[in-house]
Amino acid sequence: MTQRFILNQARNLVQSGGVLAYPTEAVFGLGCDPANEHAVARILQLKRRDWRKGLILIAADLSQLAPWIEPTDQAMQRIGRSWPGPATWVLPASARTPDWITGGRAEIAVRITAHPIAAQLARATGTALVSTSANPSHRPPARSALTVQRYFGAHIDGIVHGWVDQRAQPTPIRHALTGAVLRS
Repeated sequence: MTQRFILNQARNLVQSGGVLAYPTEAVFGLGCDPANEHAVARILQLKRRDWRKGLILIAADLSQLAPWIEPTDQAMQRIGRSWPGPATWVLPASARTPDWITGGRAEIAVRITAHPIAAQLARATGTALVSTSANPSHRPPARSALTVQRYFGAHIDGIVHGWVDQRAQPTPIRHALTGAVLRS
């Protein structure tokens, strides 16, 4: 199968409300269309994760994040050249960003990914994607498609195969207005 065929299948899954796993910078992520409440609820159920923790969105470029964030000049200066790359930033959420993404907060965690497969997936779907580590709560994040399969089996709709940097740690999360490190 060609990469284009696989990305088209993944796009169709996401657009029809599916949940899929895909490689990111350091671990496999579980993703879906962040505007689809049912798909987000499935991910939270699979992970046994409380919705109030909020979720990260990844994108291929800033235009895909635009509907979800209200960036300030100060925040964008702080983010600077870290994007695309393995840096997640917390920014003010737009008024239309639903609580099932923000965890009921006025802010949202976002990243413009440098991982080629994750970025291609975001481009193919035409939207930012939910990106949460592919693991049940209190289990190590999956670093291979095989581990994703072991964790979730037929409970997810697809896996986009690819590499992750086995030496990397999940991306740090920083507050874009204060610069505070929220997760190192």
